[in-house]
Amino acid sequence: MFTAVTLITISAGIGATVAIFSVVNGVLLKPLPYPQPDRLVAVWHKAPGLNLEDVDMAPSNYFIYREQGRAFQDIGLYQSSAATVTGLAEPERVHTLNVTDGMLPILGVEPMLGRWFSRAEDAPGSRDTVILTYGFWRRRFGSDPSVVGRAVTVDGKAWEVIGVMPQKFTFLDMEEPALILPLRLDRNKTTLGQFSYEGVARLKPGVTLQAANADVARMIPIVWQSFPAPPGFSLQLFLKAKLGSNLKPLKQSVVGDVGKFLWVLMGGIGLVLLIACANVANLLLVRTEGRQQEIALRSALGASRGRLAGELLFESLVIGLLGSALGLALAYSALRLLVALAPSGLPRLGEIGIDPPVLLFTLAVSLAAALLFGSVPVLKYASSRLGTGLREGGRSLSQSRERQRARSLLVAVQVGLAFVLILCSGLMVRTFLALTRVQPGFVAPAEVQTFRMNIPSAEVPGDQPLVRMQEAILHKLGEIPGVSSAAMSNSVPLDDNHWFDPVFAEDRSANEGELPPLRRFKFVSPGALRTLGTPIVAGRDFTWADTYGRAPVAMVSENFAREFWQSPAHALGKRVRVSSKDDWREIVGVVADVRDDGMNRPAPTTVYWPVYLKQFESDEVQSFRTLTFFLRSPRAGSEGLMQEVRQAVWSVDANLPLSSIRTLDYYYARSLSRTSFTLVMLAIAAGMALLLGIVGLYGVTAYSVSQRTREIGIRLALGAQPRELVGMFVRHGLAVTAGGMAVGFLVALTTMRVMSSLLFQVSTADPLTYFLACAGLVAAAAMASYLPSRRASAVDPVEALRAE
Repeated sequence: MFTAVTLITISAGIGATVAIFSVVNGVLLKPLPYPQPDRLVAVWHKAPGLNLEDVDMAPSNYFIYREQGRAFQDIGLYQSSAATVTGLAEPERVHTLNVTDGMLPILGVEPMLGRWFSRAEDAPGSRDTVILTYGFWRRRFGSDPSVVGRAVTVDGKAWEVIGVMPQKFTFLDMEEPALILPLRLDRNKTTLGQFSYEGVARLKPGVTLQAANADVARMIPIVWQSFPAPPGFSLQLFLKAKLGSNLKPLKQSVVGDVGKFLWVLMGGIGLVLLIACANVANLLLVRTEGRQQEIALRSALGASRGRLAGELLFESLVIGLLGSALGLALAYSALRLLVALAPSGLPRLGEIGIDPPVLLFTLAVSLAAALLFGSVPVLKYASSRLGTGLREGGRSLSQSRERQRARSLLVAVQVGLAFVLILCSGLMVRTFLALTRVQPGFVAPAEVQTFRMNIPSAEVPGDQPLVRMQEAILHKLGEIPGVSSAAMSNSVPLDDNHWFDPVFAEDRSANEGELPPLRRFKFVSPGALRTLGTPIVAGRDFTWADTYGRAPVAMVSENFAREFWQSPAHALGKRVRVSSKDDWREIVGVVADVRDDGMNRPAPTTVYWPVYLKQFESDEVQSFRTLTFFLRSPRAGSEGLMQEVRQAVWSVDANLPLSSIRTLDYYYARSLSRTSFTLVMLAIAAGMALLLGIVGLYGVTAYSVSQRTREIGIRLALGAQPRELVGMFVRHGLAVTAGGMAVGFLVALTTMRVMSSLLFQVSTADPLTYFLACAGLVAAAAMASYLPSRRASAVDPVEALRAE
């Protein structure tokens, strides 16, 4: 029984620790799966003039960096997109990766079949070539090795297959694309701006990140001199942004900011392991105490202290190794659950697993745990006082205070660490509740069904016919039973399809060359706000007459209106535009703020435009072939509704595939996923810690009662009341708990600094959380002390004294 309890305890602690470490190792510690990954950098910029820390790459910067860079072996751009594949059974909308010719060679992953793009194939006007990823090749071509040279119809055009990527190829942390296409940027038509591409470069051997940043900073003025500003903008606007270099190691760019919450989870599970070690140490203390006479007799027969200590440590080592083996099996099972529950957006999920570094970590943890819990009985009993065991051997002797003090100290440590985890878990609960109370700017997201759709020019040439087909599809969707409204937009809240640009207000004259802040752009059809449940706080919505007439109208968010004109009502009738060559557009409506970046982030200032415009961003006509369609229905999320949606779309055009089929609630839940995942993991850790702490307290109290039977009998014989004896043991348990909580408060002073980055509208010193944690822990400790204490009241004084 002793062995079973200790193995279960230590394997639970080691298993949980190894599982979380596997996630930390796969996401944070393991290098990227490319040759010499330490030389790969993500090419970012910063723009202090716009208060932007991270700015992507622009084609103008790419051409100069590739032609005149001294630090890069090569540089590439990429951009994710989507395309429609036809001619292979039914039409399919697939993810695509658009790259410059140097992008794949920079990563160093050779195609399994065929070759990479050549420089000529990445030039404008070149023949259409495509590389397939392994999954798409296997799924749609049956792993046919002769696929190279065949044609694939992409967006109505035939593209020649020139290669197939290997099965293990992953492109950074993107969802696996089906097709890789050349970007084919035209240097002769490139202007400044369009910072909407991701850049990756490979440093030359021996070049440091600091030297590469300096080289990029050197080339930025050359960019300004080499390309013209786009129509309607001036060079001064770009100079005012104060663009600078902000290169980062590619792994840092891929991982992002997940390190904080992963290390918090690792720390929390590490505390559970410490508590498990303290619990096992207490069990070993009790077991070794029962062997005092044996140890003392062996010492008297000539065994050295080192020999005795070595045997005790060897026993602990065996327990630790067996516990680690069981813990590894638990970790393997727990990892599958962890990956399934992992928050959306957690990078490098495919890298998580039980690999040699994890096995080495498991061995190190098991040895450290064995030494930690095994050293306690060694230090206490394999000492110069071993001989006292022969003199103290009577089983009737009452337990010494010193022996009880050691076990109580270990329990206090367990309670203190459990208290820290309960506080962290409580603060995450309060954070999650605060996030769910935030008004997102839309209602009933589970009733909004969304999907993306592209209408290629090969299907519908011309802008106005395109918009009329899109409206026809909306009418068909609106006729589906149970659908109350349908609309379309370039994005829906929280889907990460963002468009930023500066906006000028007619009555707010900017200083010469001053670049106004970037604003979020939304292009919406009439009825989009009603479908989402976003209120219009002043004015009106767009109409189809506005859309087809390409009327110069716009709507703005409430925070935008208050920033410029102090109230929504005062914004009506004001005019805004993007560039000096655009038409001024009258604000006809003010829209309630939408938390488009997550519930824990402020609502961005947003400008809403019609989906069909003229003279916009210096383009004579602006329309959108790829849009998100969404409809409101109680049946949202059901396959039955989507079958009717597909039929409605295909009744207009049978060659239009649907993609990104999700409810708005999916995006809403995804915005909360990191908080909810952290909450669940900390809650599990806190539950395990509390259980171990309470079990330890129960065990100490029960053992104390059993060892003090003679003392209890004497007290009862002298007139002590049973409730007084019960109170004595309960008070001792509460005293141990109070000591542990005091230790927990001291530990919390440091851990709360790390927790602060994960909290929302909750202070790390939140009084309600501390009160509930204290009250809950005290109540659990009182119960854990009371249950075994009842045995004291059942002791028969005569039997207790007779036994002596």
